[in-house]
Amino acid sequence: GQLFCDGPAEQIVKLLLEECAAAGVTILTGTRVTEIVLDTGTYWLRVEAEGQRRELRARALVVATGGLSIPKMGATGFGYEVAQQFGVPVRECRPGLAPLVLSEGDRAQWCDLTGVSAEVAAGVGKRRFREKLLLTHRGLSGPAVLQVSSYWREGEAVMVDWAPERELLAPLRKLGARRDAAAGKAALREVLPARLAERLVAVTDPRNWTNAGLEALERRLHAWSFVPAGTEGFAKAEVTAGGVDTDALSAQTMECRAVPGLYFVGEVVDVTGWLGGFNFQWAWASAAAAGRAV
Repeated sequence: GQLFCDGPAEQIVKLLLEECAAAGVTILTGTRVTEIVLDTGTYWLRVEAEGQRRELRARALVVATGGLSIPKMGATGFGYEVAQQFGVPVRECRPGLAPLVLSEGDRAQWCDLTGVSAEVAAGVGKRRFREKLLLTHRGLSGPAVLQVSSYWREGEAVMVDWAPERELLAPLRKLGARRDAAAGKAALREVLPARLAERLVAVTDPRNWTNAGLEALERRLHAWSFVPAGTEGFAKAEVTAGGVDTDALSAQTMECRAVPGLYFVGEVVDVTGWLGGFNFQWAWASAAAAGRAV
């Protein structure tokens, strides 16, 4: 379900620029909007570029400024400021699809395994994602964790199943099998990266390796709890969760219900998709809806 460029991503930029040129679109770069005024159905934009000021006017204004994610690429809260100027409600913004930072104690226990990854099932509340988890120098990342981060709230536990639908300690239950830490590590290494397997046993080494002890350890390995200290913030978030309230917009055109001629599209709106191109799709689909309307 994914499509990739045959060459560099500049192909997409070239395609869009050619379509803009064919439609007579004027593109102003390096231009800052200093003021927006709505006067009897006309939007006046005062802009500044290289010290020069000018005014633009239009019957419709489409705000496609993105969210707060990755400020080094130019992300700002300008779109939210425009919404607030015209009384359009904005839901609280927070980092989405972002790595999670562990507490100081958990970092000391886990972050020396930086670079180790495993396919897990990670979840928060009722949301569960079965994808790769990656241990980093500050906490947890990888697709499973990024997905979970969009639903995580401060103080909540993230549950990790280190081996979904697999019984990790089955070899130790066999008749006459050795039951100790070394055997536990060997069993986990059959499924998990060696360093991760050894750490999990070292952290959870039961007082005894009886049937009850094995059952308790198996349960914990399928429901491991982390309580993150936070996320890596907007600097590393792939999207911004929150934004312009969808209840204030027409689902067909993206126009503000209370402000004729004012449209919001893309990430500036409170719509957050999963990994896999859904946020790009939302940006394009919402822009197409607004474009057809204006």
